[in-house]
Amino acid sequence: MFTGCGTALVTPFRRDQSLNEPKLRDLVRRQIDAGIDFLVPCGTTGESPTLTRAEHLRVVEITVQEAAGKTPVLGGAGGYNTREVIELALDLKRVGADGILSVTPYYNKPTQEGLYQHYKAIAAAVPLPIVVYSVQGRTGVNVEPGTLARLAKIENIVGVKEASGNISQMANVIHEVPPGFHVLSGDDSITIPLMALGGRGIVSVVANEIPAEMTQLAQACLRNDFAAARQIQRRFLPLMNVNFVESNPIPVKAAMGLMGLLDPVFRLPLVPPSDSSLAKIEKVLESLGLLEKTAILEKTPLLEKTQIAV
Repeated sequence: MFTGCGTALVTPFRRDQSLNEPKLRDLVRRQIDAGIDFLVPCGTTGESPTLTRAEHLRVVEITVQEAAGKTPVLGGAGGYNTREVIELALDLKRVGADGILSVTPYYNKPTQEGLYQHYKAIAAAVPLPIVVYSVQGRTGVNVEPGTLARLAKIENIVGVKEASGNISQMANVIHEVPPGFHVLSGDDSITIPLMALGGRGIVSVVANEIPAEMTQLAQACLRNDFAAARQIQRRFLPLMNVNFVESNPIPVKAAMGLMGLLDPVFRLPLVPPSDSSLAKIEKVLESLGLLEKTAILEKTPLLEKTQIAV
């Protein structure tokens, strides 16, 4: 169900900081029309830490409604309190999510045994496929290959989004887990090497901007056509890189603003990109022919569109 390219969806806000439901529907439909393999609302890219529980559920519900059973929805449900994660995951099941992407507990930094027991408890309580999300750079916790091998024995823990950036670790994960356990890249730029090692896809940030092209890249890898995949990568690597010129999702939302796809509104503690970062983003978009021709956004409008709510 969760192979190929899945988009880590941004969450669009109005200028008054409220959730922009019509724009979210537009963005989801754009993804589906582009042939995306699956959708991932309410992850880090979706600014999930700033969403209320009601907003979180509504974003997933809208995504499910627009997907209409044709495109799987992997809803974000992670955190450092196992009981609360279970409650959220059960709510996501209720609104129709097909699976759960669950980031490792952060801040309290559990041991490997703690991680195992955390995910085991979620899997026992939530009758949905679960994808572990390992991103040590953000959480301070790494899910080691041996721990994933243990988790892979639990029937409804079906995969991992591996965002360590460590190719050697990714190779060891693929070696340790059974063939049916899906290892997904958490970094656009290393999708090809991970899939060459046996990975099954990507949870992508850049697919917010170029869903069709990233789907083509992932599908090329799945059919072992790495020449075609490299051709797509060569063209869009600058966009993959500039999306992380500042903390995600600041650059991708700014880029989508420049493309005319949304108002680039952020919730604190995220703020618009600096002038220099915005110039880099604009230059890359222009070089790829992705810049909206009728409305070029500058720094001041970006600032004006970012209201501060307390």
